[in-house]
Amino acid sequence: MAAHLVAKTSEIAEDEAKKVIIGDQHVAVFNLGGEFYATDDICTHAYASLSEGYIEDGCVECPLHAGRFDIKTGKAQGVPVTEDIKTFPVRVDGDNVYVEI
Repeated sequence: MAAHLVAKTSEIAEDEAKKVIIGDQHVAVFNLGGEFYATDDICTHAYASLSEGYIEDGCVECPLHAGRFDIKTGKAQGVPVTEDIKTFPVRVDGDNVYVEI
């Protein structure tokens, strides 16, 4: 796995996300209370960007069909989504956010 610089901590407001592309991987980077997490950006139910979804209670809601995923674990939270999303290790060094892929 290689670490990729994807953002400055100040670029992603609390309870917000940023979409980044690393190679051919679309990644959503989330700020939950000052802790950063990374998941696949594409919903497993239908092609939609999770970084554009609604974030609440540690979950992201797909903007297309309202399927929810736990941001920390990637676990699907019920219909219409049944397949989990991938998560990726995140490291913060100073004000730099790195995702390992």
